[in-house]
Order: sequence, then C-alpha cells, then structure tokens
Amino acid sequence: MALKPKGRHWVVFWLALFLGVATVVLARQRAAYRVADRLRVARETRGALEARRAELERRIRVGSTAEVLLPKVGRQGLGIAPDTANTILIVGSDGRTSRKP
Repeated sequence: MALKPKGRHWVVFWLALFLGVATVVLARQRAAYRVADRLRVARETRGALEARRAELERRIRVGSTAEVLLPKVGRQGLGIAPDTANTILIVGSDGRTSRKP
C-alpha cells in the first residue's frame, strides 16, 4: 500500500519551500545592506581624502609663491640670482655637453 500525499502534505511542502526562499532572500538583503554600508563609508573616506589633498595642494601653491619664499630667502642671507648667473647645458646627440652662457 503506497502512501499518497494528502492535501496537508502539500501545504507543509509549499510552506517549507516558501520559508526556505524567504530565508535566502533575507540573507541576501542583509549582505546587500552590509555592502552598501561599507560603500557609504568608503565614499565618505574618499571625499575626506580628496578634500585633504585639495587643501594640501592649495598650501603648496601658496607656499611656493615669491611672496612667501622671498622673505624666507632673505632671512637666510640669500638673494635672487641674476639671469646672467644661470648656465644652460645643452647635451648633443653624441653625448657631449656644451655650455651656453
């Protein structure tokens, strides 16, 4: 005598299947929320780092201007070299160096 599934067995089967699928969906959603949270933190960190970089680049630009450098050079007892003090070296194709005053 074979057992035939009755109506209640089908109800239990479909209920178990539904609960299994619902569990998988919830697990995927939790994982997605964790990934989204890490992504949000990474974007905030990137924004802060980009702002810091822009501030440092601005400070470098301001610090390398003549208005800032000339007083510091003067306090060291140095001066600006005249144009005639520069020597331009020209390297030829044969590897020899010549001077141009």
